[in-house]
Amino acid sequence: MFNDDGLGVYATSYIEKNFILPKNVDVMDGGTFGFSLMPYFQEYDYVLLVSTTSVGESSGAVSHFSVEEMMSLGNTRQSPNEVELLMMLEICSFLDDAMAEVDIVSMKPDDILPVDANLTEVVKDAFPSLVDKIIEVLAYHDIQVESKSSKVSLEEIIEDFANPTMATHDHRNL
Repeated sequence: MFNDDGLGVYATSYIEKNFILPKNVDVMDGGTFGFSLMPYFQEYDYVLLVSTTSVGESSGAVSHFSVEEMMSLGNTRQSPNEVELLMMLEICSFLDDAMAEVDIVSMKPDDILPVDANLTEVVKDAFPSLVDKIIEVLAYHDIQVESKSSKVSLEEIIEDFANPTMATHDHRNL
């Protein structure tokens, strides 16, 4: 992973490990799936993407966009992640089949250059705001989540990805 660019992977894992989700909600890390995510945009009614984007005043800024808003920004193709995400969304929007309603919750990264299974301190500090925004957007769509009684910290999740074992990852969602 490229440092802060791995934010979506950590966020999806954090949500899954710390919240009880309705049975009709699937959480998956699609960070490296690229265009193979396209069927999800056609098969699901609603998709929430969590990613990094170059949008925001400063590193750690959290944003929420519809697909239309995201594509209209124009200046968001500054990382390979953004380019691939927007290309996939543009292609899906031209398909004849109905496309899911898609929202994007994103955070502006601080540093995406080093290959490192970690997040910068500014992004770690802003991470609770990202989680709050994800929960808020889900609630807007009548998807209620409940906090689990025991919590897994962001640091523990990062450590699990930095030092993977078969026991630490549930591979059902790959």
